[in-house]
Amino acid sequence: MTQEEYKIYIDDVLRRVESARLRVSDYHIVKIIAISKYSTSAEIEKLYAIGQRAFGENKVQDLKAKANELEELPLEWHFVGNLQKNKINNLLDINPTLFHSLDSIELAYELQKKLKAKEMTLDALMQINSAKEDSKHGFMPEVAVEAYEKIKKECPNINLKGVMSIGAHSQDKNIIKKSFETTFDIYKSLDGASICSMGMSGDFELAIECGSNMIRLGSIMFNK
Repeated sequence: MTQEEYKIYIDDVLRRVESARLRVSDYHIVKIIAISKYSTSAEIEKLYAIGQRAFGENKVQDLKAKANELEELPLEWHFVGNLQKNKINNLLDINPTLFHSLDSIELAYELQKKLKAKEMTLDALMQINSAKEDSKHGFMPEVAVEAYEKIKKECPNINLKGVMSIGAHSQDKNIIKKSFETTFDIYKSLDGASICSMGMSGDFELAIECGSNMIRLGSIMFNK
């Protein structure tokens, strides 16, 4: 695929995002994070050349490597993976724009301790397991609001910006929709939250229609 063909392809993806956005409201804004975990630095540069600026990785070592390789470009790096406690300092050394997957109180406390020691703050999203699936990380919906407020109160170096969830693993659109609606209802009840991150390559239009204002697109952005 030539660069011109790739641009036409991405324009079609953007049209789908725009159509879903307009079904919500003329004023609804949606940010795209291009998930580059299966892509090379060269592929990131190709997407950068046609306008994409925010990229996400799910492994700390990969995020560090790509951020170093592409340090000349004004990219916005997001960490979207499960964060092990022994990798916290490595992540903080990179200082990502946003940490998407704060999935437990224990992780929040450990993160707070390391942030305080480094005299740093970190913008983060709290991950909600809205579909209640064993394969997913995150807070159960019933405790999510209480946990969010607890982290805000007890972990002042973590700037909670909102919530993130992964849609239900199902072929049934209604089940997926229900999981998104659960997350959005929690998001609406949180004081000061500004980001509701839901939706990936296979379900982003439904997620936007359910209120998502940040989507995480991997394979579809890199034509894989």
